[in-house]
Amino acid sequence: MRDLIYIDEFSSTPKYRQLANSIIEGIQAGKIKQGDVLPSINELSFEHDISRITVEKGYNYLKSLGIVESVRGKGFFVCVGGVPPDFRIFLLFNKLSVHKKMIYDSFVASMGPTAGIDFYIYNNDFNLFKRIITKRELDYSHIVIIPHFMEGDSIAVDFINTLPKEKLILLDKLLPGIQGNFGAVYENFERDIYETLVEAKEALAKYASVQLVFPQSSYYPKGIVRGFELFCRDFAFDFSVAEQVEPQEGTAYITVMEDDLIVLLDQIRAKGLTLGKEVGLISYNETPIKRLLFEGISTISTDFVKMGELAAEIVKTNARTKLANPFAFIHRASL
Repeated sequence: MRDLIYIDEFSSTPKYRQLANSIIEGIQAGKIKQGDVLPSINELSFEHDISRITVEKGYNYLKSLGIVESVRGKGFFVCVGGVPPDFRIFLLFNKLSVHKKMIYDSFVASMGPTAGIDFYIYNNDFNLFKRIITKRELDYSHIVIIPHFMEGDSIAVDFINTLPKEKLILLDKLLPGIQGNFGAVYENFERDIYETLVEAKEALAKYASVQLVFPQSSYYPKGIVRGFELFCRDFAFDFSVAEQVEPQEGTAYITVMEDDLIVLLDQIRAKGLTLGKEVGLISYNETPIKRLLFEGISTISTDFVKMGELAAEIVKTNARTKLANPFAFIHRASL
């Protein structure tokens, strides 16, 4: 039985869940049967170089699902004759931020406790992304990817095109050139920012100019810049796009990166400017903390919880649909 348990040191999936997933898969494959005694906590801790607490947490998780029971002095044993077949998912995110965690949490909750999810982060680095996928050892039912790269989109497209499309689901971004029939839940970056800024038009009109803070080194799609510029031209706003910013009275700012948001707020406070009156501010991507900062930061954002739910629905129904995720403007005191 110990040979069936697989712990990947490079996976971002908690080790206790990897342990539990391995046992669930062993039961589903008929290799672990009702009444089998699981290896002792000490044995697994030593063999896989993980803490006793991790092993115990994995066993208790299985116990909470009704898959194993424990007897004092005898250990843990399998108490079910089988576990219905479920999904085994290879999940790759470009990074783990607050909003990406919202997608992850929503996706995992929607998939349910018996779905096996191996979670990896590639830090926007295509070479690491390719290495993680190439070295995968298990046969996954689905490969779910958020494809944001600092550079090398065209190379990434070529590589992603080698993956089985019946298993592929893209999240957040549709890469042009991906062929075949695959699933996706995506943002239309150019259209989304244009339409939400139309909603914000009246609030923006009290400022003399609008500036988008968009570092060239950002992995965010350039469609954001195109949508912003198109909106400003269509509605005759004085506008600019800058990599760095120093707040000036009479300007409304749109920040894409969280680091730029913090720097801008710090500068606004240092200059004694009144946010929402002398300067305006919209932040890209809604997170809970933005409801509380400076009496509320206005945001334009996709619905990250909904993205996770829709991705799980595509997995569970084996659909090949491509769904545009909801996007909205949330008006708060900063504008």
